[in-house]
Amino acid sequence: MENKKEDKTATNDKPAEEVINYSGIKAMPYIIGNETFEKLGTVGSYTNLVVYLTTVFNMKSVTATTFLNLFNGTASIATLAGAFLSDTYFGRYKSLAFASVASFLGSPLTSVAQVLVASVKKRGLKLPENPAFALFNYFPPKFTNSKLPHTSQFRFLDKAAIITSENEINSDGSATNPWRLCSIQQVEEVKCWVRVVPIWASAIIFNIPMIQQQTYVVLQALQLDRSLGTSGFKVPAATYIIFTMLTLTIWIPIYDRILVPYLRNLTGKEGGFTLLQRMGIGIVLSILCMLVSGLVEEHRKKLAFTRPAVGIAPKGGSISSMSSLWLVPQLALAGLAEGFCYVAQTEFYYKQFPENMRSIAQSFFFANFAVSSYLSGFLVSIVHHITPVQKLEIVCAKWYKYRGAEDDTEEKEPLKHRA
Repeated sequence: MENKKEDKTATNDKPAEEVINYSGIKAMPYIIGNETFEKLGTVGSYTNLVVYLTTVFNMKSVTATTFLNLFNGTASIATLAGAFLSDTYFGRYKSLAFASVASFLGSPLTSVAQVLVASVKKRGLKLPENPAFALFNYFPPKFTNSKLPHTSQFRFLDKAAIITSENEINSDGSATNPWRLCSIQQVEEVKCWVRVVPIWASAIIFNIPMIQQQTYVVLQALQLDRSLGTSGFKVPAATYIIFTMLTLTIWIPIYDRILVPYLRNLTGKEGGFTLLQRMGIGIVLSILCMLVSGLVEEHRKKLAFTRPAVGIAPKGGSISSMSSLWLVPQLALAGLAEGFCYVAQTEFYYKQFPENMRSIAQSFFFANFAVSSYLSGFLVSIVHHITPVQKLEIVCAKWYKYRGAEDDTEEKEPLKHRA
């Protein structure tokens, strides 16, 4: 499909309007170019910050990792504000160019809050036998979104659409107080949110290992042999994350063009696997990624103690003779995991949310990434503070009781009586 110019039929003596539809291959380079330069700035800065904080600021690895997790989490959660402005005021394209401060009046979240408040106010009422026909079902005159059918799930929220008095409805059919009476459409939109929350929370399990890979891989590379051949050139530690991106870039076309047609014939599903199945595959691959990462780190430490070092790392510590290319398998697994889970998450949120919440749906992905970043930093801090605690093994040993210890005590008591 290419750019097309269409002429609308002239009506009421008005000239036909020329409409330009931007789509297809001609529009794609602009999107790819925008994403490319955005990644050059964000990913390049993020990965190099690890080296900068540990070498220039002399931060400990744990402190630098925690700081970067907080930075990444804050940057990701800021997309929620951008989504509100995009859906409410500017539109998707203007939001990419402008940033401003505005109130959230009229945003889709206001409708969500109205449903929750109204359902709580009417919590004591009973639902009618046929909710789809008896509940308040109103659509504004210029309503253009798809109409959501009534569902029987989360029936508590349906109480927000119960009509208790004729005074609750205006002459044009709208609600006099939207904080007390909501339409079925509003209720079903909130149900979309509630259904997504468990899936959103499960993705946190996936994101934490992926975030760990972005930080600790750089720290691992700093203490590995990064030289290429005999030229003396050393690969910058922050660039190893590119193996994840390369794997992701290569895998997505292979999956979409080669595997999906075969899997479609095998499973009968449009995408080969369902979106939730693809998320599950991504989570399994993230677990394998962490297992491989642990084995590589264990091997690195073993070589560091048994073989002579090849140099001193910028932040201190010896550089192992182990080649840094051993990091490629775990990074490749991370790329495969992202290819399954990240893409499936984006499609899932986009399809499950109504049209007026599409930008907020996309921000759910980054909000998940933000929560995972904070939890990753919290996890690193907890492990760092608990690991060096002294005499912890003594406490565990004192708490432990040997098998048969009670029998030995019972045998000693008769001996005392004999004495």
